[in-house]
Amino acid sequence: MAKNTTKTYRNQIMYSVFVRNHTPGGTFEGVRRDLKRIKALGTDIVWLLPIHPIGEKCRKGTLGSPYAIRDYRAVNPEYGTLEDFQYLVDDIHALGMKCIIDVVYNHTSPDSWLAEHHPEWFYHKPDGSFGNRVGDWWDVIDLDYASPGLWDYQIETLKYWAGMVDGFRCDVAPLVPLDFWLRARAEVEAVRPGCFWLAESVEPDFVQGGRADGLTVLSDSECFQAFDACYDYDIFHDLHKYLRGEVPLSFYADRISRQEVIYPDNYVKLRFLENHDQARAAFVIPEGFALLNWTAFLYFQKGLTMLYAGQEAECGHRPSLFDKDDIAWNLNEGVTRLLQTLAKLKKNPLLTDSRYEVKALPRDILLAEHRKGGRRLTGLFSMGGQSSLVPVDAPDGLYPNLLDSACRPVEVYGGMVRLKGAPVVFEWSV
Repeated sequence: MAKNTTKTYRNQIMYSVFVRNHTPGGTFEGVRRDLKRIKALGTDIVWLLPIHPIGEKCRKGTLGSPYAIRDYRAVNPEYGTLEDFQYLVDDIHALGMKCIIDVVYNHTSPDSWLAEHHPEWFYHKPDGSFGNRVGDWWDVIDLDYASPGLWDYQIETLKYWAGMVDGFRCDVAPLVPLDFWLRARAEVEAVRPGCFWLAESVEPDFVQGGRADGLTVLSDSECFQAFDACYDYDIFHDLHKYLRGEVPLSFYADRISRQEVIYPDNYVKLRFLENHDQARAAFVIPEGFALLNWTAFLYFQKGLTMLYAGQEAECGHRPSLFDKDDIAWNLNEGVTRLLQTLAKLKKNPLLTDSRYEVKALPRDILLAEHRKGGRRLTGLFSMGGQSSLVPVDAPDGLYPNLLDSACRPVEVYGGMVRLKGAPVVFEWSV
C-alpha cells in the first residue's frame, strides 16, 4: 500500500460516469447539470470514464470504445470543449466533491497521436507491425515501456491533468511497470498534493494467464505499493460464483475475511456490485429484497464504495461502451432514500479503522462486524431476501437500526434478532 494512503477513503463513495450515455446529449454540460443529484447520493468522488478523443481506425461499434484513445492531451469534441470540461470540474469542486479521470496507459488507438509521432514507443509484432498482447482488444495497440521517452511524456501528461483534477483511475494498471507508477505518483504529488490513485487491478485468472504468456502482470500486493486503492477483482468473481449457485455463501465470506490478513493495514479496496465492464447488479440479482441486502452490504464493507451511474435507478441493462446507449433514468424515491441513509452509515468511524469479520450463517445470511475497542457495528444481511432468526453476541435490548431512516429499533432477545428479509445494522458496546 502507498505509505501515505489514508484510511478515510474507506468512508467515501465514488460515482462512476460514462459521459456519452449519461444524458441524451452525451456532453460534459449534461453531467454538470446532474451534479446536485449525484451529490445528494452522498458522493465524495466523481470518476469520469475516459474523456479523450477516440480513434477512428479499427473502431468497435459505431462510436468506438473510450478506451481506444487517440490523444491523451485533448478532450473528446463530442463531449464539449476543454473549457466545458473545466466548468464541469469547477462545479464538482464547488459542491465539495473530487473529480478523477481515467488513465489508459497500456495502449492507444492504432491512429493515435503517439503512434504517428513516436512509433518507436510501441510494441511491435515480429513482422514489425503494431499489435497488442490481449487478443480481444483488437481496436488498440500496446505501448512499450522499455522506451524512457515514453515515461517522460506520460508523466508530463499526468501532471498536466493533475492541474485540473484530483486523481486518476488507471486502466489495467498491472500491465504497466510498477516503477513507472511509483515515479508518476512522486512527480504528480508536486502538482497535486494528495492526488488519489485507483488501480484497476485484475482477476487472478488474468494475472496467471498473462504471466504464463510471458507478460509482466502486477499482483494487488504490488499495485498497493503505488496506489491508494485497488479493484475488488480478487474476489468479485467468487461473488458471482455464489450468485450462480456454484459455491456456498461461506466460500465468499471467507474470501472477504482473508483480505484482512493478506494486505497492509491501510489497504483500501474499491467495493462495487457493477461497473462498466460487468453486468448490472439488478440483472444478476433481480429479486428485490436480495438486491436491497447486497446494496446495504456494499456500503457496510471495509473499503471505498462505488456506484456506476444508473445503479441508483436499478437499471438492468449495462450501456454499451461502443455505441450511443443512454441510461434509462427511472428513479425510485425509495431507492434514493436508502442510498442516502447508507451514505450516512458510510461515515461511521468504525468503518474507517476496525477489525472486520464476515461469516455466513444458515439460510444465506451474512453476519458482518466492525470492531474497535469496546464498540461493535453489527450488520445482518439476508442475501436471499428471506426472513430468519439470527444469533448475535449483543446483549438483549433495543437498538436503533441504522439502515432505517427513522432508526426504528432492532430487538435482540435471547441472543437472537428476527430478520424480516430486510438488512439490519446496529451499533453496541461490549
